[in-house]
Amino acid sequence: MQDVQRAVSLVRSKAEEWSIDPKRIGILGFSAGGETAGLASIMHAKRQYEAADKVDEVSDRPDFAVLIYPGGFLEKDNSKLREYVKPTKDTPPMFLAHAFDDPVDVRNSVLLAAELKAVGVSTELHVFAKGGHGYGIRDTGHLCNTWPQRCQDWMGKQGYLKK
Repeated sequence: MQDVQRAVSLVRSKAEEWSIDPKRIGILGFSAGGETAGLASIMHAKRQYEAADKVDEVSDRPDFAVLIYPGGFLEKDNSKLREYVKPTKDTPPMFLAHAFDDPVDVRNSVLLAAELKAVGVSTELHVFAKGGHGYGIRDTGHLCNTWPQRCQDWMGKQGYLKK
């Protein structure tokens, strides 16, 4: 999570130099990386390391997060989110995609999306019947492979794809 926080701050600190909009910096993670991206988005108010330089004075809050088949959000009995997974109204908008037949319990995405809704965070959730785990962007012949297009549509409607 420290690396994610530092990366978001670093990219935002270089936005002018790199000709990018500092208000449209997002994060994407798959599986355990989805957990990391989600936690970095949810826990952005508390940097997980001591500031090293001026880069760490720049916000580490992603403007949006894309979580693809994330894991790690559930308690061991899979019935609820872990105590520290507490989105607030300041959590950035999220796009989530998961396959129902994934061995990483789909409730990681479903319960997180429900909590995001409860605090008023714009969220889009896609649960596909088949796809398993680890499909990424490769063609598996399942509808789960349409997540990049669904994500692009969502990002466009959120205003993240404007020039």
